[in-house]
Amino acid sequence: MKAWINQHRRALAVTAWQVLQAPFAHLFQVLVIGVAILLPLLLHLTVQNLQRLGGDSQADARIALYLAADATGKDADVVAARLKAHPGVAGHRFVSREEAIKDLRRIHDIADLVDALPKNPLPDAFIVRAKSTDPGEIDALRREAAKWPKVALAQLDSAWAARLDAGLRVARALGTGLAALLAVALLAITFNTIGLQVVNRQEEIEVSRLIGATNGFIRRPFLYAGTLQGAGGGLVACGLAALCVAWVNQQIPSLAALYGTEVVVQPLSLPDILAVTGFAALLGWLGAWLAVSRHLWRSHPG
Repeated sequence: MKAWINQHRRALAVTAWQVLQAPFAHLFQVLVIGVAILLPLLLHLTVQNLQRLGGDSQADARIALYLAADATGKDADVVAARLKAHPGVAGHRFVSREEAIKDLRRIHDIADLVDALPKNPLPDAFIVRAKSTDPGEIDALRREAAKWPKVALAQLDSAWAARLDAGLRVARALGTGLAALLAVALLAITFNTIGLQVVNRQEEIEVSRLIGATNGFIRRPFLYAGTLQGAGGGLVACGLAALCVAWVNQQIPSLAALYGTEVVVQPLSLPDILAVTGFAALLGWLGAWLAVSRHLWRSHPG
């Protein structure tokens, strides 16, 4: 066990020495990897925030059930009982025609017009909140409620939710494809970088072989180098993403104020940062392993 720890300690020392010998070259490689990871990461952040905002907005996308003009209080009680027992309904609120006309009177521009009406033309209504946030399920609930007795109209503007959901699906698919392409690019970057290091240290490798070094011993410093480069690139990407989020959050209040709302772009969570860094480190390790294995196989195919 002690020998194994010493071998890894030596490999880390060799990797650190190589970084100190050419710090700017290694920093440039880490930056290149970080920028490559940043592109799909920003797309992921965009989709994540749009999904969150869409979910928040869907909380306000409620079904309005307007009762028939001749509906009585007993009819309203029947509809209320159905809504209370329905498994797809999270909650509901009854709005009487008297309450609705009072709300209209509060709008100063039409208060005089409302007072001039011979009678209250507004129906009793229920504002219904569905448990599901899926546009299809909400619309299915609306269609079902529209068939209930004394329900004259069931209204829901769900087209925007369906468009948002479809757009998010496309963005997620695009992000997955872009991440796969850039993962291949990261492998290629690490493969070429470590490959050059292997060529530059070819004489040292041959001497190590002569004194009995195994392939695992020869690979180890390069694997650490690839892993650290990948992890460093992942951290750089997360840092750049945090800067982008901070910049957007500075710019967005003036736009959000025009729509009377508050929007805050959420940064990467700690699990996301760990996942990005770990995945980048894994790709760096794999690229280094392929580069060293290719050299070892070519120099000693037997």
